[in-house]
Amino acid sequence: MAHDTGHNESATKRIWSVFGILSIVTIAEVILGIIRPEFLIETMFLRMRLLNWIFIILTLYKAYLITWAFMHMEHEAKGLRRAVVWTGIFLVCYLIFILLTEGDYIFGVYHNEYQSWDF
Repeated sequence: MAHDTGHNESATKRIWSVFGILSIVTIAEVILGIIRPEFLIETMFLRMRLLNWIFIILTLYKAYLITWAFMHMEHEAKGLRRAVVWTGIFLVCYLIFILLTEGDYIFGVYHNEYQSWDF
């Protein structure tokens, strides 16, 4: 009986390619965290440093790639892929929005000694 090694080789190649991409993105995050370029720290976008936005985007990309490759979403039906991936992306973006909004408020309370919002 002959063994079909074509699928195993392509799966192994896929795992190594995803591992390489994740490693490169992680190394880029670590280098940016160590170097902390001045223009990325001084540049603000939506009341947050551009470097923080880069970290958030790269982390979301890594989460998407892990879900896509290692949870085998690339082989699922289009509707299921969209339901899983877009729901996760929406919830993560919502969590980031809530954390940044509340964190900015708490920072304002401690920085200005007292701050109230008129709702």
